[in-house]
Order: sequence, then C-alpha cells, then structure tokens
Amino acid sequence: MSTGKVSKNNADREYQTLLKDILKNGVKSSDRTGTGTKKVFGRMLKFDLSEGFPLLTTKKVWFHGVKEELLWFIRGERNLRPLVLTGVNIWNEWPYQRYLVANKLDKKYPKYTPIWEGKMKEFIEKIEADEKFANKYGDLGPVYGYKWRNWKGANGKGVDQLAAAVKDIKENPNSRRIIVTAWDPSVLSEVALPPCHMEFQFQVVGKKLNCFMVQRSVDTFLGLPFNIASYALLTHIVARVTGKVPGILTMALADTHIYLNHIKQAKEQTTRKPRPLPKLRISSKLKNVDHIESDWIKVVGYDPHPAIAAPISV
Repeated sequence: MSTGKVSKNNADREYQTLLKDILKNGVKSSDRTGTGTKKVFGRMLKFDLSEGFPLLTTKKVWFHGVKEELLWFIRGERNLRPLVLTGVNIWNEWPYQRYLVANKLDKKYPKYTPIWEGKMKEFIEKIEADEKFANKYGDLGPVYGYKWRNWKGANGKGVDQLAAAVKDIKENPNSRRIIVTAWDPSVLSEVALPPCHMEFQFQVVGKKLNCFMVQRSVDTFLGLPFNIASYALLTHIVARVTGKVPGILTMALADTHIYLNHIKQAKEQTTRKPRPLPKLRISSKLKNVDHIESDWIKVVGYDPHPAIAAPISV
C-alpha cells in the first residue's frame, strides 16, 4: 500500500499488495453474514488517474456494472428496479432478503440454498415486471446516491451534496469543505445495507481534481475492485463537468477483509501478472451531473485476465 508518491501504472500492484497483506497478517473473525473473514484495519491505496483508468487487469472487472451503479448513485436513486432494468443485479440479495424476512419466509428459504436462489430469481423477475411490487419491495432506503442528492438535515432542509460539491469546485476551489457523505446515523435502520464507502472529499490543485474516499468496511475481493473503478469514474465525471483534469484518487480503508470463502480466489489473483491499464473515454456531450447518458462513457484497451467467480455474502 502506498503512503507516499504513486508509482507508475500501479493499480493492480497496489491491490495485489493489499491482498497479500490480508492473507499474511489478517486475523480471523466472525462477521454479520456468518461467513467469517480474515481482516486488517487501517490501510490506504493511491491511484494516479493520469496513468490510466484503474480497472483491475488481474481479473476481469465488469465495467458496465460499475458504470450503471455509479450513474444510479448520481441520479439519487433508492429503488432497485432502475438498476435491474440496466441488467445490473449486484444489489439484488439485500432487498430480496428483506422481502423474505418481511413475509416470514426467511426460515422457509434458507440463505444460499438452491430454493433460495430460485426464489430470488422469481423476486427479481417480479421487480422488473411489476412497478407496484418494486415500489414496495425494491426500495433500499436512503442509500448512497439518495443521500448524495437528497440529504435531509435536522432542520428539515434538503441538501444536494453532489451539486454543492460541483459548485464549490467551480466557484471556491480552495475550499477544504468539498465533502459528500452518505453516513447518516439517524437512518441506518432504514437502509438495506449501511454505507460501506461512507464519504468522499475533493481537492483542487491548479487544474487537477483529487479525490479522497473513506470506507468503513471493505469486501476486498469482490467489492473493492468495483469501488476503485467507481470512485475513479466519479472523479473523471466531476473533473469533466468542472473543467478540471483527474488527479490522485486516495482510498482510506478501515475494516479491510477477505471473506473465508474468497481466500482461494484471492490467492490466485495475487499470482497473476498485471497488464496495461485501459483508458477512459467520456463524450464531450457530458456537461453536468444531471444529464449523463450511459453510452457517453466507455473504456478502451481493456485486456484483463479472466474473471474469478466468488459468492457474495449477505
């Protein structure tokens, strides 16, 4: 992990070093999901976005999923249905499990069993087909993007944090308060999953836009590659709409873990040789955060090693 100057083309090496650190130094722990983890605490990663887009090459990372989830965040969404309709199913397990509990079906359909998987498929099909059902059971609560765009203060006033950040970058670039947070203790019981990546801060240095992200809980094998690419993409988008160029992405990681059923996969990934990073292409049509078309954003030159499958823990 970096603590100083970023080395050339370092994304996969930073990530592989973190995997090795957890595998060697991590302590075994039980966790909320019942799966168990090996974990460390307090790590930092740095990525120079001028050196390429940090979409890991030591395994294939699904950029379509990264992009559509981020655009869903940026729109301030809180319902699963718009995400599912783009073919992205990475959030399915949480509202599905809430649905089972709400209807007293969680004992009938135990987690991760074939019948649980089959019923989840039926649940998602109904989310897609039935808007009323989706409105009732697809709501994830005030999750990430909703809080970014619709923060409600104790005084009842709403704040569009992302719009405020964009405005400050343009009008008050020396501010040390260009912060967007998703962590709201008053609504944690209402969300399907409390925010793992809790907040981010932008810093303007000349024409460069730096981003610093704080993450309380890090699913290092499955989630972190998405998080790296997502915050890199967010930095690129905000840089574009504010007339800046992407600088350094820094990620501060608190409880940083590998699930015990991901250990074999993590070890395999540490043996793979990094390949050249891809480039990000954003259309000149992208002018503001309130109007972004998915096909305006593409990666080119992405030649990763094959994907490595691993189960998600709910």
